[in-house]
Amino acid sequence: MSRVVAVTARRRSDAGRERVVLNSAYVRALAAAGLVPAIVPPQLAPAAAGPLLDAAAGLVLTGGEDVDPACYGAVPHPRLGETDPGRDAMELALIAGARQRGLPILAICRGIQILNVALGGTLYQDLLSERPGPIDHANEASCHGVDVAPDTRLFRTIGIRRGSVNSRHHQAVRDLAPGLVATAWADDGVIEAAEPAQREPWMLAVQWHPEDEEEGALFRGFAQALE
Repeated sequence: MSRVVAVTARRRSDAGRERVVLNSAYVRALAAAGLVPAIVPPQLAPAAAGPLLDAAAGLVLTGGEDVDPACYGAVPHPRLGETDPGRDAMELALIAGARQRGLPILAICRGIQILNVALGGTLYQDLLSERPGPIDHANEASCHGVDVAPDTRLFRTIGIRRGSVNSRHHQAVRDLAPGLVATAWADDGVIEAAEPAQREPWMLAVQWHPEDEEEGALFRGFAQALE
């Protein structure tokens, strides 16, 4: 039987009408892994997180706008992009609820960032100005190398030590949250993946966009964790 998973989304205004938006690549990737995505509107109050998670087998945190620096006690950077404090509040409640229930969590792009913040970490608000390096992580047309640590859940899930990932982000993990360990890095040292130091419950967080790749190992690993 297919398992239902809660999937976060962003909001967008079109001609004065507010809409809930999710890249359909997430839907295809989850469906290919035998899962049914239930989209969580960011307009919902955080109190709705509990009832939603009671009906879900896992949580997927997706990409989107910047995380509000108020969530980790920082002053907004001049290059801070669009934020959605309502979405932040809802996702923080979802993360807390999923951890209380022991539900598997797959976090992607913005997902690794809000997860790191939820667990006590901080972010670079703008890599180009705060941590300049040879890789343009915000270039949506580029890929860059990534090294994966051995003896990690990430390595056991995707089966590679060295690979290439798509990159389209200008924020990233700065101070890793207590209880998390970095498991992959870009060639410039930026953290590209993290997971709990203690291996249960199942949780994987990546900075790249696996939903856009034909190889769905991360989604299959997530689906197996729900069984």
